[in-house]
Amino acid sequence: MRNVQYGCGLSCPHDWENFDTSPTLRLQKIPIFGKLITRNRVTFPDGVRIGDITRRLPVEDNSVDNLYCSHVLEHLSFHDFHRALQESYRVLKPGGVFRLVMPDLKSLVERYLKSKDPNASISFIRGTLMGLEKRPKGFKNRVIQSAGNHHHLWLWDEASTSEALKNTDFKEIRPCKFGDAERADFRSVEEASRFDGAIAIQCTK
Repeated sequence: MRNVQYGCGLSCPHDWENFDTSPTLRLQKIPIFGKLITRNRVTFPDGVRIGDITRRLPVEDNSVDNLYCSHVLEHLSFHDFHRALQESYRVLKPGGVFRLVMPDLKSLVERYLKSKDPNASISFIRGTLMGLEKRPKGFKNRVIQSAGNHHHLWLWDEASTSEALKNTDFKEIRPCKFGDAERADFRSVEEASRFDGAIAIQCTK
């Protein structure tokens, strides 16, 4: 089985090929000096490779059995989200399984509407990670914000995500839960906490 995870961050299970596009990772991959470069004391595991799902992963067509991403797609623009789904479809084998997890817009909105807290709107925007509480000052901080990918750019709910997957020709689209994958390979890459308040969907090519 060939397993691929993209947008892996520091998650690097040994039985998966793990890709990320963090500027910090790119710096750390610089020969000799890369290991000396850290940001916020974050050091990526050696097994993490550079790969951008919105462009083209260094993965062959129809070559992946299991594909996974967790809290990645919400960091993409609307256009790049659809590009990522197309790229996900490209790398999967026919019959390959794709599982994705990301924040649930519907859940966030429902919590906001039910809240009696006068500051509920502030909590809502903070929860979406789409607001900007303070503009970065200084050239260095502006560059870090521009190059980084911490903020969410577009949030989705289960219905719109399922429709987008359907329009990319994925099949057998269903909501999923932590640990309910039929294929045991997903056990080493999934984390229960990432499913809290999240959309989780499984589909096949």
